[in-house]
Amino acid sequence: MRGSLSLLIAASAVVVKAGPWVTDFKNLVAFGDSYTDESRLSYFIAHNGTAPPPGQLTPFSNDTAGGGVTWDRWVADYTGAMLYDYAVAGAVCDNDIIYRVLSSVVGPFPDVVYEIGAFEDDISYINATTKSNTLYTDRGADNTVYSMWIGTNDLGVNAFITDSSLHSTLIPDYIDCIYNKFDAIYKAGGRYFVLMNTAPLQLSPLYGVPGAGGVSVSQYWPNKKPQSQYNLTEISYKMKEYTQLVNSVFAYRTPFEMLIAKRYPGAKMAVYDVHSLLTDVYNNPEQYLTSPVNVTAPYNMCDAAGNCTQSALSLDHYMWFDDLHPSEKTDQAIAHEFVNLVNGNSTYATYY
Repeated sequence: MRGSLSLLIAASAVVVKAGPWVTDFKNLVAFGDSYTDESRLSYFIAHNGTAPPPGQLTPFSNDTAGGGVTWDRWVADYTGAMLYDYAVAGAVCDNDIIYRVLSSVVGPFPDVVYEIGAFEDDISYINATTKSNTLYTDRGADNTVYSMWIGTNDLGVNAFITDSSLHSTLIPDYIDCIYNKFDAIYKAGGRYFVLMNTAPLQLSPLYGVPGAGGVSVSQYWPNKKPQSQYNLTEISYKMKEYTQLVNSVFAYRTPFEMLIAKRYPGAKMAVYDVHSLLTDVYNNPEQYLTSPVNVTAPYNMCDAAGNCTQSALSLDHYMWFDDLHPSEKTDQAIAHEFVNLVNGNSTYATYY
C-alpha cells in the first residue's frame, strides 16, 4: 500500500500541462443532466417518452433548465466545435442506483446509461440513402472531447440526500458508474475525457442555509419544510459534505486510474474543478455577472406548485436561474474555462 501511494504521488508529479491539450478540437460530446441538456428531455416529453432516433442530432435551444444557452453550446460557439449533446435534464448516472420517475416521459428520467447507449447507436448509424454515417462526419481520437458532468440529481432530493437509493447502493456506487461509463466511451474510440466535478450545491437556493438564500419550500422539493425530520441547515451541510467527498474521490482516483492502473491506455483525462469555479463566482460575482449582482436569490422564483415570478432585473445579474440551476451568465463562465481547459491553460483543470 505504501509503495503504491508513493508511486501515485510520483506519477502525479508529472501532471504538468504546457501548450494545447487538444490541438485540433472539432467535436464536443457531452453527457450529463439539466446542467448540460439543451433539448433532449424536451424531445422525450414531446414524443411520449420516445427517444430521438439514431442518427438525429438534437437541436439548439435556449429554452433550458438554466433559462438560456447551456455551457456546452457556448463552448461550441466560442470554438467552432460541433456539439453532440446527450445530456438529459433530470438524469442520474444509473437508474439502478437512483430511480426518479417523470410522468411526462412515462417512466424514469433517462440516465447516463441511456445516454451512452444513444451515443453508441449514433456512431454506428448508417444512413440508408448515403450508406454512411451522416451524423458523425469527422470524429477522430485526436479531435473529439468527451465531457461527463453528472451528480446533481444523484446526490440530491429523492436520491442520496434523502436516503432514497436502491438496492443498498451508496455514493461509491455512483462514482463507480462514472468511470464505468468512461470505459464505454474509451471502447468506442474516445481518447480525450473531461470529468467535471460536482457543483457546490450547498450554495444553491435549494440546498443553501436559511438567511443566505436557502429556501424552505421549492418546486423541486415541495415537502421540504413540513417534514420535521429535515433541518434546513443540516441539509445544506450534508450536501456540502457529499459534494466535497465526491470531488475528493475524483481528485485521487483519477490519477490512480490513469497513471497506476492504466485503465485507459493512450487516453488523456482532465478533471475540471467546476466546484471551485462556481465557488469563485459566488464569492467574487462582480468578475462574472452584471452589476448589481445576486448570488443567493434565484432569478426565477417558484413556489411548491410551480407558480413562478421572474425578477425585474435581467438574468445576467444572477448566478442562479432558479432554485437549482446556474444562470446563462454562469454557464458562460463555465464555458470560458472549459475552452481554457481544452487549450491546456486552465487553472481549474488537472491533466492526466
